[in-house]
Amino acid sequence: MSNMETNLQQWHKVVFEKDFDLLNELLDENVEFHSPTLWKPKLGRDVTAYILKMIIEIFEDFEYRRQWINEDSLALEFAATVDGKNLKGIDLIRWNEEGKIVHFEVMLRPLNTLQLVFEKMTKHLQDAGFLPKP
Repeated sequence: MSNMETNLQQWHKVVFEKDFDLLNELLDENVEFHSPTLWKPKLGRDVTAYILKMIIEIFEDFEYRRQWINEDSLALEFAATVDGKNLKGIDLIRWNEEGKIVHFEVMLRPLNTLQLVFEKMTKHLQDAGFLPKP
């Protein structure tokens, strides 16, 4: 089994078993996270772990449908629902030589579900102190 296949198995354990201790182990201290709901990337393990845990909790009926693997990256197409609204998306995950996630980017559609995710994420991030409250 290749390193990337092992990384994929570990990532699936995080998502489907909600192994958040493993998530913290997999994230590089300086991971860069790109969200479709945030203007700028978030930098660092703590905020990235918080966002990913939150999304794993918000998304319902989550499943990966297709995957693409190369020497240091995964592209994972997924589907889920949020408050009964369907969404599709792609996780782009890049790993370093130490087996740590150094770059994570998420793309979502359609717009109405993205807006719903934006509202939920913003509230959670404000409540946790990662974004200022209005």
